[in-house]
Amino acid sequence: MSYSIIWQFTVAPDNCEAFEAGYRPDGPWAALFAQAEGFIETQLLKDAEQPGVYLTIDRWASPQAFDRFKSEHAIPYAALDASFDGLAATERRIGAYHHV
Repeated sequence: MSYSIIWQFTVAPDNCEAFEAGYRPDGPWAALFAQAEGFIETQLLKDAEQPGVYLTIDRWASPQAFDRFKSEHAIPYAALDASFDGLAATERRIGAYHHV
C-alpha cells in the first residue's frame, strides 16, 4: 500500500511557468525526492476551472519512507524550499493518504 502527500498551491499568473517547471514530475522537487529509497512519483495537477490553482501529489512506498527522506535530506530540502519561496501566493497541505 503506497502513501501520498497532497498539497494545494495558488500561483499568480506571472509565476505559473516557473512554478510548473519546479514542481512538474521531472523538476527539481521530484529529482530531490528521487534520491530517497521509497519515492514513487510526483504528479502536478493544474485546476481546469480556477487559473493558477495547482495540486501536487507525492507518492511514497510508505510513511516510513517519507519520514526517512525528511531526516536524511533535511538540508537540501530546506534549501530547495527557500529557492521557491514567494513563487506561490498560498500553499496548503491537504493531507496524507494511504492508497487502498
